[in-house]
Amino acid sequence: MAWSKIRQQLDNFLYPGLKGILSYSATGYRYAPDKSGMNYITINKKNIFNINDATTKIKWYQTEQEIKNDKNILLPISDKEIEAIRVETKGTVPEDRLIIMARNKKIVVYAKELLIAQSALTKSDFQVIANIFLSTSIENSLESSDILINVLALVDKRVGKKRLLKMSEKIKLKHPVVQYFYNLRCSL
Repeated sequence: MAWSKIRQQLDNFLYPGLKGILSYSATGYRYAPDKSGMNYITINKKNIFNINDATTKIKWYQTEQEIKNDKNILLPISDKEIEAIRVETKGTVPEDRLIIMARNKKIVVYAKELLIAQSALTKSDFQVIANIFLSTSIENSLESSDILINVLALVDKRVGKKRLLKMSEKIKLKHPVVQYFYNLRCSL
């Protein structure tokens, strides 16, 4: 499908409060097939989410260590996760250390998922991902591990305030760009 048709469909699904504020753009190079185009989402004509560029306002992680040391990442630890560590260590570790171990274990898993999603996004074609989004249900799009599909779902008019509020804990586990668009949508 041509980019103009995809963009028109994306604009039709856009939340009414974002019309005139958010826009999608994709550029390509017809005579240079080895050169990838730029794909970006702008808010009030400011480039917020440039898919092929690490210089936007959104933090892009390069290593697992950066994610582990980022104090802004707060991952909730459940009693079940602490109990799993307690069983794993056969009860020989002090209680306060169990919480630290459970958090570190969760951060490692989160970091790997985040880096995989990020690398898949930078290699992806905006039009392909947009087509996938347009052909799947909004529920599947919100649950997807793909960053761009999550962003497109969050700015979709089919996602209401109640659903947004129910997602607040899950959003904490998503990439910062997904969190940015979640906060943008909640502020409207």
